[in-house]
Amino acid sequence: MKESTVPVKREEQLPETREEARTLTPPVDIFENADGLVVVADLPGADKKDLDVRVENDVLTIKAKSNGVIPAEPQYREYELLSFFRQFQLSDTVDQEQIKAELKHGVLIVNLPKKEAAKPKQIKVAVK
Repeated sequence: MKESTVPVKREEQLPETREEARTLTPPVDIFENADGLVVVADLPGADKKDLDVRVENDVLTIKAKSNGVIPAEPQYREYELLSFFRQFQLSDTVDQEQIKAELKHGVLIVNLPKKEAAKPKQIKVAVK
């Protein structure tokens, strides 16, 4: 799985897959185990109802609105809670029908299981 990157020139419009609103690229960790890949993305302030995780044309898209509650007008601000957007190109070994996602305390975990044919298999050795 590799991240989908599309170079954008300033004078050109954003690709159709991107919204025109300013977004953040959430940091992710990707792990591989015998069953498949696990993507862990930090989405602080994101709520389940404002989260959109989808696969279309072999591209995993993660979009989320950050709904951080700001109790008053800040006097000084070092960061802004923006929406998140990230895409990854999936390989043909991912079983797209079995993908599962879970959001817990602002951390999104996406399980991308391998197709049975792509999983490692133990070969029995006969001794004669």
